[in-house]
Amino acid sequence: MVQDDDTSFRPRVGRLRSKGGPERGRTDFLASIRTQVRRQSPSPGKRGSSRSGATSRAGSASRSGSTRGVGRGRGASFVRARGICGWRHQVPGSRRVTVKARVVRQAGKGGGAAAHLHYIQRDGTSRDGERGVLYGAETDRTDAKAFLERGAEDRHQFRFIVSPEDADRMDDLRDFTRDLMTQMEADLGTRLDWVAVNHFNTAHPHVHVVVNGRDDQGRDLVIDGGYITHGLRERASEFVTLELGPLSEIEQRHKLEAEIDRDRFTRIDRALLDQARENHLDMRPGIQTPTSDLVDRRLRLSCLAKLERMELTSQTEPGRWTLDERLEERLRNLGERDDITRQMHRALKAHGKGTAPPRDPAHFRFHGEAPDRPVTGRLVDRHLIDELGEKLSLVVDGIDGRVHHLRGFDPAQMEDIPGGAIVEIAAAPVPDKARPSDRSILAQTENGIYRPSAHLERMQLDRWSLKGTPEELIKGHVRRLEALRRAGIVERLEADRWRIPEDFQQRAIAYDAARSPKATVRLLSAFDLGAQIGSDGATWLDRRLVAGAGRDGARVEAGFGGEVGDALARRQKALLDRGDASLTPEGMVRYRKNLLATLEGREVERVGQVMAGKRGKLWRPLDRFETIQGTLKGPVDLASGRFAVLESGHEFSLVPWRPEIRKQRQKEMAISMDEHGGISWELGRGRGLGL
Repeated sequence: MVQDDDTSFRPRVGRLRSKGGPERGRTDFLASIRTQVRRQSPSPGKRGSSRSGATSRAGSASRSGSTRGVGRGRGASFVRARGICGWRHQVPGSRRVTVKARVVRQAGKGGGAAAHLHYIQRDGTSRDGERGVLYGAETDRTDAKAFLERGAEDRHQFRFIVSPEDADRMDDLRDFTRDLMTQMEADLGTRLDWVAVNHFNTAHPHVHVVVNGRDDQGRDLVIDGGYITHGLRERASEFVTLELGPLSEIEQRHKLEAEIDRDRFTRIDRALLDQARENHLDMRPGIQTPTSDLVDRRLRLSCLAKLERMELTSQTEPGRWTLDERLEERLRNLGERDDITRQMHRALKAHGKGTAPPRDPAHFRFHGEAPDRPVTGRLVDRHLIDELGEKLSLVVDGIDGRVHHLRGFDPAQMEDIPGGAIVEIAAAPVPDKARPSDRSILAQTENGIYRPSAHLERMQLDRWSLKGTPEELIKGHVRRLEALRRAGIVERLEADRWRIPEDFQQRAIAYDAARSPKATVRLLSAFDLGAQIGSDGATWLDRRLVAGAGRDGARVEAGFGGEVGDALARRQKALLDRGDASLTPEGMVRYRKNLLATLEGREVERVGQVMAGKRGKLWRPLDRFETIQGTLKGPVDLASGRFAVLESGHEFSLVPWRPEIRKQRQKEMAISMDEHGGISWELGRGRGLGL
C-alpha cells in the first residue's frame, strides 16, 4: 500500500504518557517564561501610584504562588529581566542615590537589634534637632518594642541606609520611603515588616530602614544579592528622578566641579584610577582620554593639581603623573576623619547649647579601640561607628584640654551611663589566665579525650564541696566546649567524647582575649559639675579635692579641664561654708576626718528617707557585720555614686553598685558588709560573686 505524507506513520521516541511533541514543548517553555516575568515584575501602570494599589499587587503576587522568587532569592527575576531589556545602572539623567545594606544574623539575640533601633532614634537626628521619629507603612509613629518582638526569632534582619544626593530638595522623605518600600514589596512579591527613621544630622539627609527577616507567609525572607546591590538603588533613583526631574548635563557638571575641593574619594578620583596603568597616568595633549562619562580632561587635570598639593600624586614630566599606591585608601581615610571631626564639632556645640566657643581641631585626639593612656572627662556624644552596625563611638571632652574620639564599644557597656556623665576610659586588662572551667576540663582529659559523663560521675562523689549542682556545672562545660568548637579549638567526636588539643589552655586564653573588650568605661559621676557643687554627697569633685594636687597632674586649664578647675574652687568654698572644711593659720584648707564617708552617709540617709515615702516601704541601712537578703531592683544614681536597690518584703536598702550585677536584676541576693566596709554579694544559694 502506497502512503502519502498525510497518511504516513512515523514513530517518535519520547517519554511515557507524553502528549506533545517538540512544538508543544517550545510553547510551554515560552509560556512559563512569560508567566514568571509577569509574576516577578511589577504590574504595568504608573510608577509611584497610590501605595494601596502597589500593596494589593504585592499581596496578589504572594497569593498566586510566587513566594519563593526565582533563582537565588526574591528579586532575582526582576534583576535578570531588567538585564534582558538592556537595563543599566547609569541611566542618562537619573539622579544618584547611595544605598548601604547589611544583613545581620540573629539580630534579635543579645539586644543588638534593640541597640541599633535605639541609636538611630537618638537625639539631634530630626530636622528640628529633636529625637528621631520611627515610622512605618501606615503610621507616622511606630512602636519600636512591638517591631522588635515580631522579629525576635527571625534568622536575620535587613538594614538599609538610603541617601539621595538631592535629598535636601525633596518635599518629604517619609512619602519617598513609603513609595520605595511599596515598590520593593511588589518586586519581591511579599509584604515586608519594616520601620524607618529620617536623619538630617549630616550634610546629606538620609533614611534608615530596618526590615524583619520573614515574609508574609512566615518563612525566612531571602532577597537576591543583585537586588540588594543594584535593584533597590535603581528603584530609589527612579522615584527621586520622577520627583525632581532628570539631571541635566549642566547640573551634573557643577556637581563634579564641586567634588574637586572635597578631601575624600570622589568620582573624579575613580576615573583617574580607571585610566591609570600601574599607577602611571598620561595626560599629555593628544593622548586620548575616556569620553564615556562627564569627567573630561579639564576636570581630571584640576583634580590632579589638588592631589599634587596633598602629596598624593607627582608629575614626573610634563603631562605624565604617578599616583600614590594607596591613593584610594588614604582619601577614604581622610574623608572618614573629616566626617568624625564634623560629628565632634556638632556634639560639642549641642552640649554647650551653642554658647561655647568652637574648639580647635588641633586639640582633637583620635583613638582606636583603646587609648594609650586613661582618658577622663565628660561624655558628650555616642554614635554608631557604622550606622548599619551596633558598635558605638564615644566623644569625651577630657580634663587634659583635648577632645577624644574612641571607637568599638559594645552598647551593653554604655547601657547605664547617661549623657553628660563623667567617665574614665582605659585599656582593659588582657586575660592571661585560663578560666576555671577550662582548667577543670583539662584536668579530666585522658589521652586527649574529655568525657562529660565520666567527669559528672567524679563530681557526684565530691558534690558537697562544689558551688552549684554537678549537672549544671557539666552543662556549662559543654556550652564552653561548643563555643571553642566553633572557633576550631576543640573537636566533638561524639555527644560524650571531645578531642582536646595539647595547647588547649593557651588557645582558650587567646580566644578569650580576642573576644574581650579592648577598653573599659568606668562611671565616675552621673551628675554634671553644676549639680556636684551644691550636693550634700561625696562627689567626684570631693574625691579630687581630698586626693590633693597630685591627682590633677593630667588636668590643664583649657576646655573641660578649665571648667573642672573652676568647679573645684566653688566646691571647696561650699565645704568651707558648711563646716566640712576649715582654713589653717597658714591659709591651707583642711577637710574633716573621713569626709567622703560622712558625706556619703548623709546623702544615702536623705535619699533613703525620700524613697521610703514614695515606695511605701521602710528604708533599712546596711551596717557592718550584717547580712541583708532581698530582690535586686536596679540601680539609682546619687552624687556619691551608683547604688543598688535591694528590696525585701516591707523594707529596702541602698548598697554600693557593682557592674558585675547588672545582669542579675529581679533576682534574689544576699549582701553582707565586713568590718572594713567591704561588700560581698551572694546570688541564690552558694553562688557568691566574689566582689
